[in-house]
Amino acid sequence: MQKITPFLWFDDKAEEAANFYVSIFKNAKIGKITRYGEEAANASGRPPGTVMTVSFQIDGQEFIALNGGPHFHFTEAISLVVNCETQAEVDDLWVKLSNGGQESRCGWLKDRYGLSWQIVPSVLGKLLHGSDAKKSAAAMRAMLQMDKLDIRRLQEAYDQG
Repeated sequence: MQKITPFLWFDDKAEEAANFYVSIFKNAKIGKITRYGEEAANASGRPPGTVMTVSFQIDGQEFIALNGGPHFHFTEAISLVVNCETQAEVDDLWVKLSNGGQESRCGWLKDRYGLSWQIVPSVLGKLLHGSDAKKSAAAMRAMLQMDKLDIRRLQEAYDQG
């Protein structure tokens, strides 16, 4: 069992969202589904037998999705960072996760459920924190102008910095 598990609050789409995330990532699976029993259903206003929680895994990381009602919503104050090795992986995840959601700057997007993601090339840290501050600043300027991050353009900016 992992020490820290992200617990994601949805109004009533926890199972749908978990299935969506599992469909996008190659090494992902649905785990245990817990349903509202009579007592919990009465306390929550949910019909008995409806999904309460869904556990799922993405690349070994456990998550739990809860159908908790309309009380709380996701904000950009928390996001999930996905480190990508190739531009093809960045492109694929960007298209799939932003479908029905909203694209934003610097590799950030919101999915159709309002959860924020950062789709980041693994090389970005090396470019932004390299030993040459001028080159790193050039890569940062390039990144600040992008929505979906482009490895080739970031590397070119760094090299020309």
